[in-house]
Amino acid sequence: MSEMRKTLVFCGVAIILAALAMLTAPRRVTPGAFLDQGKSFFPEFTDPNTARTLEVIDWDQQTGTAVPFKVTFSGGKWTIPSQYNYPADAKDRLAQTAAGVIEIKKDDFRTDNVSDHEVCGVVDPLEGESAGVAGRGQRVTIKGENDVVLADLIIGKPVEGREGMRFVRVPGQKRVYTSRVKLDISTKFGDWIERDLLDADKNDIDNIILRDYSINERTGKVDDRAVVVLEKHGEWTMPGLRADEEIVKSKLDDLLGALDELKIEEVRPKPEGLSASLTRSTEKLTINNDDVVSLQSKGYFFTRDGRLLSNEGEAVVRTNDGCVYALRFGEVVYGSGSAGVPGGPAGAQGGPGENRYLFLTVAFDRSALSEPPMPPKTDFLSRPDSTWGEQDWANKEIYDTHERWATRVKSAQSRVEKLNARFAGWYYVVSGANFEKLRPSRSALIQKKKG
Repeated sequence: MSEMRKTLVFCGVAIILAALAMLTAPRRVTPGAFLDQGKSFFPEFTDPNTARTLEVIDWDQQTGTAVPFKVTFSGGKWTIPSQYNYPADAKDRLAQTAAGVIEIKKDDFRTDNVSDHEVCGVVDPLEGESAGVAGRGQRVTIKGENDVVLADLIIGKPVEGREGMRFVRVPGQKRVYTSRVKLDISTKFGDWIERDLLDADKNDIDNIILRDYSINERTGKVDDRAVVVLEKHGEWTMPGLRADEEIVKSKLDDLLGALDELKIEEVRPKPEGLSASLTRSTEKLTINNDDVVSLQSKGYFFTRDGRLLSNEGEAVVRTNDGCVYALRFGEVVYGSGSAGVPGGPAGAQGGPGENRYLFLTVAFDRSALSEPPMPPKTDFLSRPDSTWGEQDWANKEIYDTHERWATRVKSAQSRVEKLNARFAGWYYVVSGANFEKLRPSRSALIQKKKG
């Protein structure tokens, strides 16, 4: 073999060996589990304002049951289906929650072993009984228009030693990630509504009437036990006080504070017919037998002369703009939270700490806003003010005072209508502590003057 041929053979062999070396050399391989590290769980969900439904499923370890909470936009309004579709006032909270979900990233891969789900606390709370009760997470589902799922995650336990990090899993998938979670998800009914019932400042209250009576539920007879009247004329007074008596300021402050801070704990829907009647008028009610049964089950009764009374008395409260609130206190509501069940378990006992039903209506008392006089002449209104004389300017001042009164009356009437529209559909539930403060006796409100 010639030297040239040998050289060509050696070159060919070298090329083949080099190619084989390239093909068989070890390469840097990235495990598929880490390929999506740092990416969003739901990359197409970028606008929190497209969220129309938030559903959160918590797990009650004591009862071993899933606890659902839902807020949704339906029929042109935000409602809470788990609370009889009560209106949700804190709708901005949904957008904030959605924004928090969008920010959750697949920061680190942890495991794709199903047996680790319990340890990480990412077992689906909706999974069947075969999954056991341990290691259940909180499932957060956000939907857009037409119930299209925008995001669906199970938030698990905090990651030990890494502040702000939680285990996270997509339902139906094995893989578990650690993610920074900044969600403030509340499933408390009170966090999603306007809890302030009266929407009135205690400094605006100028008249309170406390009526203590009982009703014979069999005969309908009313036993009026006591009536306490409190009036504010600069200072608070009580008609009938003797010269050596005075109002106990601390008890009065407790009463005014309880009215100012009266909060919704829970709600129950009224029958549709009763709600419609209340919306039309708070003076004349058109009710049927179903309405009567509903009212009586909550502790409310009609007298023979058509008055609506409650078995725990009532308080009538007037503000200085003429809004008159009638608070009628009914039966004990057993249970607590949004899952509280009226009636409660057999043998359950009520007490000072038990929540109470509240039937609430509002009326307008025009006498609270005394009408000022109109000017004797109003012809100045049709003339330029450059032609007005001294009497015209005086009449203008009188006219403006009357206009301010008319505006105040109109505003108060509008407020009463809005409040009644809000109250009409619901029996409210208030705390036992508020209930006790709202019904002090006359003897508790007065004391002998000191000195």
